[in-house]
Amino acid sequence: MTAQVTPFFFALLIIRDFYYFCGMEEQKMDASLSEVLEVAAEAGHILLENGAEISRVEDIMFRIASHYGVDSGSFFVLSNGIFTTGTVDKVRSSGGQAQTYANVEFIPLRGIQLSKVVAVNRLSYDIAYGLCSLEQARERLRLIRNSPGKPFWELILGAALGAGGFCAVFGGGWLDSAAAFTVGALLYAYVLLFSSRFLSKIVGGISNALLATLLCILSYRIGIGSSLGNIIIGAIMPLIPGVPFVNGVRDLANSDYIAGLTRLTDAMLGFVCIALGVAFGFLLDGWLFGGMLALEGMSVNPQTAALFIQAAAAFAGTLAFAALFGVPRAQYLTVGVIGAIGWTACLLLMQQAGCGPTVAVILSSVLICICSRIAASWQKCPAQVFLLCGIFTLVPGAGIFWCTYHLVSGEVALSLSSGFVAVKAAVGIVLGIILAMELPQRIFSGRRPQPGQDVH
Repeated sequence: MTAQVTPFFFALLIIRDFYYFCGMEEQKMDASLSEVLEVAAEAGHILLENGAEISRVEDIMFRIASHYGVDSGSFFVLSNGIFTTGTVDKVRSSGGQAQTYANVEFIPLRGIQLSKVVAVNRLSYDIAYGLCSLEQARERLRLIRNSPGKPFWELILGAALGAGGFCAVFGGGWLDSAAAFTVGALLYAYVLLFSSRFLSKIVGGISNALLATLLCILSYRIGIGSSLGNIIIGAIMPLIPGVPFVNGVRDLANSDYIAGLTRLTDAMLGFVCIALGVAFGFLLDGWLFGGMLALEGMSVNPQTAALFIQAAAAFAGTLAFAALFGVPRAQYLTVGVIGAIGWTACLLLMQQAGCGPTVAVILSSVLICICSRIAASWQKCPAQVFLLCGIFTLVPGAGIFWCTYHLVSGEVALSLSSGFVAVKAAVGIVLGIILAMELPQRIFSGRRPQPGQDVH
């Protein structure tokens, strides 16, 4: 009896162990699928919330997933959300369901830290070249996400330097730039300590521009600075939503229409908030002093009109935005040089070549984009790092201010004229970016991308 039963139980044990082994392998495959896609989604989350464009987010997520063997992963990225799905093609032999993964993440539009975009970009290439295991990638992403931003003093100094530098770029004198420098520092202290913490985006944007305008008017009334318009233009430049504007243009160029329109809408909302804040500032001052200040229009102070001073001011202003956008310090110098090259080229095209402002902006935008892509290939860093900061020298901050001022003053014709000039400059930037970004990458690198090198 025992001899007959033993083989039967032995066979049952073999069958049990076989199904146990198959179940363990299945669980391992499930874990591998979910773990890989979680790492890819985490990388995409960090990129999107820190200012990366949609095409980069999708490309890096796919690169990570495909390297770890999940070729069937699918990623749908919007400006404030990521949909991640994945399927293992092998179906259970018993007729069960395929192994799947799905995740949806909402990612609100927040501040910009381009150093984290650079770090994730380099990590993705390390992964693609087999230099990083899945666990190492997870740990590096955790460190990147928890890395601190720029220190308080560096952000304040960046805002002050940007305000002072762009005041000179747009025609202010030395005293005007000093006033804008001081207002820029006070304004950004308010932004960091109060506005960004306790106010909504719209209310905060209006209050920031209102405070900047009132501080500039106060400076002008006590005799610090002679060109109020240039002081205000410089002071509000750190508030200009250049990142969503540039990223929106790039997303549209890459056929990401939903994300592009969303980001451009966000940028337009920022411009409207600035205009409202400036308008309320002039109206409040006029109510307190019995009439609005009369400004003479755009002016250029001969103190800062020399070409080399303009180039130096553009360098300083662009360098300041590198600090505000969290660019790695190793790229500060290159960012400043690209900004100075773009603005100098724009001035030369208008003053020496006889080009109109719109044509000069288009050609200068193309030059800035080309320089950014060359620097990206050279320093193995996303071109976005250089482009976002360098293009600020061409942003029509002066047109926005004068359009608002003339509108508040009741000069509708002048307001429309200034607004049209600002729109033409914005369109020129759009065309320049699209034209330059269509050039193939091999023109700038001449070889296969290396680990950590940008492909855009």
